[in-house]
Amino acid sequence: MKYKLACADFTFPLLPHNKVLDLIAMLDLKGVDIGLFEGRSHLWPSREFKNLRRAARSLKRKLGDRGLVAADIFMQMGEDFAEYAVNHPQARRRRKARDWFGKTLEYAAEAGARHVTGLPGVLYGEESRAASWGRAVEELSWRVEQARAHGLVYGVEAHIGSLAPRPKAAAKLIAAVPGLTLTLDYTHFTRIGLPDKEVEPLVQHASHFHVRGGRKGRLQERFAHNAVDYKRVVDTMQQTGYKGWLGIEYVWIDWEHCNECDNLSETILFRDFLRGLKS
Repeated sequence: MKYKLACADFTFPLLPHNKVLDLIAMLDLKGVDIGLFEGRSHLWPSREFKNLRRAARSLKRKLGDRGLVAADIFMQMGEDFAEYAVNHPQARRRRKARDWFGKTLEYAAEAGARHVTGLPGVLYGEESRAASWGRAVEELSWRVEQARAHGLVYGVEAHIGSLAPRPKAAAKLIAAVPGLTLTLDYTHFTRIGLPDKEVEPLVQHASHFHVRGGRKGRLQERFAHNAVDYKRVVDTMQQTGYKGWLGIEYVWIDWEHCNECDNLSETILFRDFLRGLKS
């Protein structure tokens, strides 16, 4: 297996975006996971979409000038998972979410990406679980079809605070939405104390992958204290025929202790570890 390694541009939020791309190229990582996070990343959807084609082509050019490609476009509309979740009870918000998703697909295609990531939705306490779940299935099914029409693969990240916070729920969602894939991040499950073997069945559904350290009680952890057996993960990838990117995804935000790591050093440690694995 040849490992395609990427790094998230939002790993280094304190640097200007051009410098971030310079740094990723200096790290000899060929892919970039692009964050389109409204209000909290280098590239905000509301700004990029004002002149979508020009912005996307500019990004593609900047990446190409550095020998990089967009491994993934990850769009989030707000800091709160529920504010514009795909299954928000308000039709007005769902319409806006659909509009921005469509623009994300156009942006990704223009930027040369082949993969788009989103969030799966949340459970709303004012209604039944079945209602929140059913609406998510409907909206995600629409997104899969739209992505396919653009020649793109769509994956959702099952995460803490979502309607799929555990592997069984994530597998149930995949089964309910034909064509849906996962942007898989073990650490969301490791954080709540689940062993790797409970997450492994999801690898067969992964189209993109996030790599970082994690352990029980910590969504993000140093390489030295990491509890995820990434050698076993990669072995499972080989068995299931995974062909996507391995995106090293350290973040620096004031949430879940995610501002307590040296992101540059940890990225290098995981890069060298993954390169050292024998196929």
